[in-house]
Amino acid sequence: GHGQAEMYAGLQELGVANGEDLKETLTNCTEPLKAIEQFQTENGVLLPSLQYALPFLDLHGTPRLEFHQSVFDELREKLLERVSAIALEGKVEERYKKLEDLLEKSFSLVKMPSIQPVVMCVMKHLPKVPEKKLKLVMADKDLYKACAVEVKRQIWQDNQALFGDEVSPLLKQYILEKENILFSNDISFLQNFFSPSPKTRRQGEVVQKLTQMIGKNVKLYDMVLQFLRTLFLRTRNVHYCTLRAELLMSLHDLEISEICTVDPCHKFTWCLDACIREKFVDNKRARELQGFLDGVKKGQEQVLGDLSMILCDPFAINTLALSTIRHLQDLVGQDTLPRESPDLLLLLRMLSLGQGAWDMIDSQVFKEPKMEAELITRFLPLLMSFVVDDHTFTVDQKLPSEEKGPIPYPSTIPEAFTKFLQENRIACEIGLYYILHITKQRNKNAFLRLLPALVETFSDLAFSDIFLHLLTGNLTLLSDEFALEEFCTSLFDGFFLTACSRKENVHRHVLRLLLHLHHKVAPAKLESLQKALEPTKQSGEAVKELYNQLSEKLELRKPSPAEVTEAPSMELPLPTVPTPASR
Repeated sequence: GHGQAEMYAGLQELGVANGEDLKETLTNCTEPLKAIEQFQTENGVLLPSLQYALPFLDLHGTPRLEFHQSVFDELREKLLERVSAIALEGKVEERYKKLEDLLEKSFSLVKMPSIQPVVMCVMKHLPKVPEKKLKLVMADKDLYKACAVEVKRQIWQDNQALFGDEVSPLLKQYILEKENILFSNDISFLQNFFSPSPKTRRQGEVVQKLTQMIGKNVKLYDMVLQFLRTLFLRTRNVHYCTLRAELLMSLHDLEISEICTVDPCHKFTWCLDACIREKFVDNKRARELQGFLDGVKKGQEQVLGDLSMILCDPFAINTLALSTIRHLQDLVGQDTLPRESPDLLLLLRMLSLGQGAWDMIDSQVFKEPKMEAELITRFLPLLMSFVVDDHTFTVDQKLPSEEKGPIPYPSTIPEAFTKFLQENRIACEIGLYYILHITKQRNKNAFLRLLPALVETFSDLAFSDIFLHLLTGNLTLLSDEFALEEFCTSLFDGFFLTACSRKENVHRHVLRLLLHLHHKVAPAKLESLQKALEPTKQSGEAVKELYNQLSEKLELRKPSPAEVTEAPSMELPLPTVPTPASR
């Protein structure tokens, strides 16, 4: 067939007879059997000792093809070993000269499946495969596929579009994996999006594949970073920032100094990585990070764009925000003001650099965002006053009560707090983390007091997936409160349902939460929620799927009609529907 002819075409160039030659010989001869014998002698394995062995194999019914094939396989193995050895021995120029000669001789046979591995092996060991050969490989889909990654890197580094085609599905997969974790049906305050350590995350399939594709090639590394920047700008998706940091640290783990030493963010990212591992920025590392920020020289401000992207990684923001909340609590105990704490000011400086990443890369104006004085002089003291309110209330509860009766928990929120959450990005981020903190402490009073401030926040941060993922996890600690009408009304009607119809992701998170806690919710409330959460025509598949799962669970909880009709006429609650009293 045509494929065969093409495959063996290279043999003629090398002066080796092929099937076409045999056909020609047989067509033009008078004694075919003699001609075949002659062809076998001329083109067989030239070893004198074989002259007698081959007829012996014939007697045993071993086909000549099988014999030649096994000799060939053996030789190919030897050749592959030899190529790998040549690549390591002698003077650099000499060994590459040998390999280039070998490539010249063998390349014409690259289409023969039996020879192809040898040709590929030679190319793999050449640091610079001749341009012409690379072009031929590129033009042929099957050859390109069969290439070693070492050869592909040489092709990619001058073909950004082709490299982009290879990287693009991996980036899509990465974002999908992140979203699957955020929307996972397993809700828990112990295990959440931020639980895996940085080391564990870097073992992920996408990071490992990209690391392998880049090798030690700075040009390819730069291309990937360029893709990540462009996608971050196009989508505002912060998971690209995580990948930026993970990729650098994955190369760091492998000690690829060729890349680490030229990435100006390397040491900063390494130090921050240690903080993320501990979920806290300690004083020593804080000094180190500050040194890097203060050390940005005139004329090198562009590095701030990269540093801001590293700080915009949700794992970095999470660490900075948790550290900020811990610092504020310490300051309450020490009676110190926020503006008197250099450590706290550094955390805020890094938070604003991270939160300003998109604007900085978009505008290409590389300077640190200005910190608003109000944030430090008004907002943080407000948060500290909430911490004080909690202490006071707890102490009051323990004091012997006088005639005046128990002191109620403060229920109003200062208007300034709500305004800060609406207008200031950093204030909003810290405010949300404070709310996560009190929820984790099972502080229902403080939670219900601050919840109304979440309905309108800076760029709807309270309805972002990361916050809702963490909030739903922490709410499982307050599961017993779901039996109370008042709690459910504040949480669902007052918060979640205000956004469900305009934000599909909120709809999903509420359904996730109910799938997990439906058995705790007061029955009447559950029924009204089931109506309110019914998917509309516009709802996506994920919402419909979750809603169906929930409906099935609720169906199972309902008493069967038989039970209902036979129930005694006395007004007793049915045992299958738990009420708060029966707990």
